Amino acid sequence: MPKEILTLQHISKSFPDGDRTITVLDDISLTVKAGEFVAIVGPSGSGKSTLLSVIGALLTPTNGKVVLDGKDISGFKPAQLTATRASNIGFIFQSPNLIPYLTIKDQLLLIGKINKISKKANRNKMNELVQELGLQHRVDNYPSSLSGGEKQRVAIGRAFMNDPKIILADEPTASLDSERGRTVVEKIAYEVKTRRKAAIMVTHDERMLDLCDRVLHIEDGKLIEGKSSQKKNHPTPAQT
Repeated sequence: MPKEILTLQHISKSFPDGDRTITVLDDISLTVKAGEFVAIVGPSGSGKSTLLSVIGALLTPTNGKVVLDGKDISGFKPAQLTATRASNIGFIFQSPNLIPYLTIKDQLLLIGKINKISKKANRNKMNELVQELGLQHRVDNYPSSLSGGEKQRVAIGRAFMNDPKIILADEPTASLDSERGRTVVEKIAYEVKTRRKAAIMVTHDERMLDLCDRVLHIEDGKLIEGKSSQKKNHPTPAQT
């Protein structure tokens, strides 16, 4: 049976707003297992980004527990949360946010240096990822010479460099056309399946949902289990 990577137990998140309190997340429970790719969809202001921030240890929940790889991180101190993000969580955002003065190779190697991975292991991981992501001919290029799809593939590689337990993708196709967007989501799905990671993707792009194992809907801070994708189209190495 696949291992449970993430468990949310009755998560709520509220923010003060003048003399009242706004509840953005309302009693959310969720479990995501190794090798599982989950999509979360919902209208603007429904709580998607807040939920991703709580899962990603960027926000502390008002109530409830966040259990990541068997550890309850809800009560972690700031330094512990920073260490958790660095070692266990990989982020992919709308914008790749690449460092303009670093080559693709150095963008990826930097993550290993931050996490104090040995030079040999760090370089081996970088080489493995650029091969899988089809970037081997671009490793010495700077971000300015890459296409939008290539930049997002670098962002995927960067997210996997620290061998995280879970990948969090926030609208990763927002700035891409449909073909490049699908390629990027296929890459995420392939990495999740082959490396047995958990992944959650927040998206408005319903054309990508068949690549996910589950689709969850969030509205007014409440999470609703949607129907599983009817047609799975997880990529194979040949497709990548």
